[in-house]
Amino acid sequence: MHETPWPPDDKFREECGVFGIYGHREASKLTYLGLYALQHRGQESAGIVSADGGRFHAERRMGLVADVFSSEALKRLPGRTAIGHTRYSTAGDTSLANAQPILIDCNKGLLALAHNGNLVNANVLRAELEAAGSIFQTTSDTEVIVHLVAHSRATQLTEALADALNQVVGAYSLVLLTPHELYAIRDPRGFRPLCLGKLGSSYVVGSETCALDLIGARYLREIEPGEMLRLHPEGAESIRFATPTPHQYCIFEHVYFSRPDSVVFGRSVQQSREMLGRLLAREHPAVADLVVPVPDSGMPAAIGYAHESGIPFEMGLIRNHYIGRTFIEPEQSIRDFGVKLKLNPVRDLLMGKRIILVDDSIVRGTTSRKLVRMVREAGAVEVHMRVSCPPTISPCYYGVDTPTKRELIAASHSVEEIRDFIGADSLGYLSLESLRQAVSDSEGRFCTSCYTGRYPTEWIPVEALTREENRS
Repeated sequence: MHETPWPPDDKFREECGVFGIYGHREASKLTYLGLYALQHRGQESAGIVSADGGRFHAERRMGLVADVFSSEALKRLPGRTAIGHTRYSTAGDTSLANAQPILIDCNKGLLALAHNGNLVNANVLRAELEAAGSIFQTTSDTEVIVHLVAHSRATQLTEALADALNQVVGAYSLVLLTPHELYAIRDPRGFRPLCLGKLGSSYVVGSETCALDLIGARYLREIEPGEMLRLHPEGAESIRFATPTPHQYCIFEHVYFSRPDSVVFGRSVQQSREMLGRLLAREHPAVADLVVPVPDSGMPAAIGYAHESGIPFEMGLIRNHYIGRTFIEPEQSIRDFGVKLKLNPVRDLLMGKRIILVDDSIVRGTTSRKLVRMVREAGAVEVHMRVSCPPTISPCYYGVDTPTKRELIAASHSVEEIRDFIGADSLGYLSLESLRQAVSDSEGRFCTSCYTGRYPTEWIPVEALTREENRS
């Protein structure tokens, strides 16, 4: 028997989650709970930095939030202000050195920074900074920001931050801690979410409202694109640091990433996903007996599909929620072992039935192929695959870990070719027009580059272009 790392599940990987609280006697414990609610955004590493009377205290480790922070670890994080981060690497290596929040002691004082997003010009800026004498401790693009802050000639931190952020291009929702202040900052296009709440007299910021809900905080509003919110002993100060730019909210937050119980970009994620399913049923109906979601991410859209079509909804696939980071695989080969470890069909429900299988996306197509085969082997007589977003044809460079274009099956295959590859009786993707309708995007405020190949920034990473050229 041999120990095998958890195999790729053919899903887009989460980005990161950030959280911060200003002015609460249990700041580190509440930050821990906030990160716990944001665990779905990154399972690689977690960290908290607290501020206590001018000093910083930090705990950062590889692993899940519940494993990183014991009661003893949280006791080592005193103070009334704290920020936290849960990470999945979209830029930079997988290592403890890249765990956030990043700490720096520079000419602007002690700073701790946590970042959700990706800077598309990070490598260019890094090369310039290194040529000017900067020494980097990590491979994360986030460290570029703190070096730019340190290099700024501005004497005030707010001005130095504005100076730094107006040099970077891409997606960033940031929480930044000083010994006496907390900043919440969102890039001018607003790619990634960041919300503001209040718990008693304390301010709370987080990637999603579900983190506020867990600690009983009241949601106030989003941090606006291009806004720097400074929380300090005298109150809250909103600073506009960038020229107004057309907004480009990541539409995949509503398709897949965010938790269904969150409000993201001012809209209920659950409401959006059910509408995705309803519109999918209108565009791609099928004569069938059951609507079955691919759990967990396909469930809201499948509910919407079932409501719109009148076809009964059933949990025909059951997910094992207790799979660790590794597993022991038997030496004897078991077909589709990774998928079977994660999902198991309910044979009594599927036997002899025509099934509509609803998922949120198809990336490489390998998992969909195994799922269709599994449902057929459980006795389904027909399997109709329905996907609650358009075909993904291009990588994301704004904080989502996507495969290269060559690896995205829809980039080089027609819908009919994909249907044939996965072995479904029919395949239907939601149209881009319906996707926009589902999130009420009549003004083009959402980024859809993964579906169109048209990017809202002039820059995309040089190394990404090189990878594509080398693989073609």
